[in-house]
Amino acid sequence: MTTPTTGSLRVDGATLHYEVRGQGPLLLLVPGGAGGAASFDAIADDLAAEYTVATYDPRGISRSPLDDPEVEQRVPEHAEDALRVLDLLSSGEPARVCGISSGAIAALHLLITHPERVARLVAHEPPLVEVLPDVAEHRALLARVRATFEAEGLMPAMSVFAAGLKKDGDTNEPEQKQKQKQKQKQKQKPEQKPAPEQAPEPEIKLPPQAAARAEQTMANLPYFIGRIVPGFMSYAPDVDRLAALSDRLVLACGQDSRGELPYRPAALLAERLGTELRHFPGGHTGLTTHPDEFGAALRKALHAAA
Repeated sequence: MTTPTTGSLRVDGATLHYEVRGQGPLLLLVPGGAGGAASFDAIADDLAAEYTVATYDPRGISRSPLDDPEVEQRVPEHAEDALRVLDLLSSGEPARVCGISSGAIAALHLLITHPERVARLVAHEPPLVEVLPDVAEHRALLARVRATFEAEGLMPAMSVFAAGLKKDGDTNEPEQKQKQKQKQKQKQKPEQKPAPEQAPEPEIKLPPQAAARAEQTMANLPYFIGRIVPGFMSYAPDVDRLAALSDRLVLACGQDSRGELPYRPAALLAERLGTELRHFPGGHTGLTTHPDEFGAALRKALHAAA
């Protein structure tokens, strides 16, 4: 893996860590979730053969500390951060941009507010629940996630959130009903004999770099669930403005995440804008589970839109 050139960029309320690889037209990769710039490590080198690839840790994530760790996070500020990175690395020239999940929401706002700076945008599964017809259900989910986080802590809140993203998850059903259904399913299962004892599975040790990345992602989760999720999933884009800019927008979803919550907004927007919905390998986390195929699909999407 190529060692990138790194730097720090002072923005309003934070200091951003950014990384640059390769030569050619600028391609800005905007990470989502709790991963940060490192989430693109598996595809950045291949893309750097054709592009100057820039990515960064969003404010509050990993190596981009906030001046005030308790401040609420809002999409326009994160989009402004992306603009500042573009200004630093390619002043005046429009760039290609790819945003993943919450990073795709920030990238869409960048396109809406500064279209002159974006030549093409690939937005992979932006969870824009405010565009969905059943938005009230998803607002209720976010309220439950926040209440669970405050009352019970991180992992219970993550469980509520993850269940709400799944296609078979009922985000409205009271917890008691869910437990009753689970008990009924267990009763309906045929009685099984206890499995013979098996030797414990060997402990899997990650390579040092992967282990450090996983540890950092875990450290980012409280900020993600407490600040990013409520701030980003309550964002409503200007759909009319996106329609006017649809010639430079590529909406993408994971081919394995049909029916899941993050898939639905991109599919609905593609239909409303009259554009093709592209399918990338894997599901919502295809960048992690299928990096080579994901990188190839991204390159193809960027070329097709050019």
